[in-house]
Amino acid sequence: MSKTVDARGLKCPQPVILTKKALEEMEEGTLVVMVDNETARTNVSNMASARACRVEVEEKKGAYHITITKGESVCDPYDFRKKLVIVLGSDTLGSGDEELGEILMKSFIYTLLEGEDIPQSIIFINRGIFLTIEGSEVQEDLKKLEKKGVEILSCGTCLDFYQQKDNLGIGTITNMYTITEKMAAADRVYTM
Repeated sequence: MSKTVDARGLKCPQPVILTKKALEEMEEGTLVVMVDNETARTNVSNMASARACRVEVEEKKGAYHITITKGESVCDPYDFRKKLVIVLGSDTLGSGDEELGEILMKSFIYTLLEGEDIPQSIIFINRGIFLTIEGSEVQEDLKKLEKKGVEILSCGTCLDFYQQKDNLGIGTITNMYTITEKMAAADRVYTM
């Protein structure tokens, strides 16, 4: 079975929602999703990859054509469920003194790096996105976590709000749909 979803011109999170619905309607086969911006390309690709689908992206005539292959031997929608997801909503840890909070956050990120139970994803929302921008004191530790397979995701709306989208130094931009989906699918979610 082969299907096509034309999501060009649609705003976040519509391309992801349309893709998810199309995948749910398919037992197996190929889905081609057309989007016209990098954020949609990344979000659709990440959502499909999270379901262990094969994803290939090709740029054609100013649009991205995302080919998603779904099938018993390719996709398992539950293979990512036994995971830890951490949501960081601030660039400091705890309430009280800001300088102490910065020290604690740096220590927390470093401890995650050194621990055995590393998270599947770390999601940065609100002021937490400042940890993922260029020049962040924890950027090197986040890069090491990413090399260990940890998915580093920053809220696109938050990056836009703080006018930091062009300064993202680590990880990828995501949307609220993907954030809530990853939280719902995780075995454990820590929100800080």
